[in-house]
Amino acid sequence: MTTPVWALTLAYWLHMLATVVWIGGLAALSILVLPAARAALDLQAYSSLLEHLQKRLDPLGWFCLALLAGTGMLQMSANPNYHGFLAIDNRWAVAILVKHLVFIAMIGLSVYMTWWLLPGLRRAALRQARGQDAPGAGGMHRQEWLLMRLNLVLGVLILALTAIARAA
Repeated sequence: MTTPVWALTLAYWLHMLATVVWIGGLAALSILVLPAARAALDLQAYSSLLEHLQKRLDPLGWFCLALLAGTGMLQMSANPNYHGFLAIDNRWAVAILVKHLVFIAMIGLSVYMTWWLLPGLRRAALRQARGQDAPGAGGMHRQEWLLMRLNLVLGVLILALTAIARAA
């Protein structure tokens, strides 16, 4: 069965929109917002900002990930280069396979940051604001910085792999 043109058009549009929101959000946070906040805010204010950002951005980010997965599957199944699950028989299929592996890595990083690293940073900032020792806080901040940038690099890599697949 052929995918209707309107459905494929909607899938392309939603996929691009979700990509812009997700990768744009990562870029804005990692390059602009968090470095400026670290430089300008005390620990308690920084912790509060992280909490508010996470409450607003997490649902949007996870929605974008779900939308990317769903619309991507529809686009992939409609592509004439798609010859079946794990049929890696052309340049397009290789690019799409690598793109999906990178996407899975980004999801893994996002899970770790959302449910382990960011809550740990908030707890450490609250302990420090109360004058208590927060062992490992410096390491968590370095890890946050590294993982945010790694996630952004992976997002840019996904865009490059998309371009490679489209050129195939």
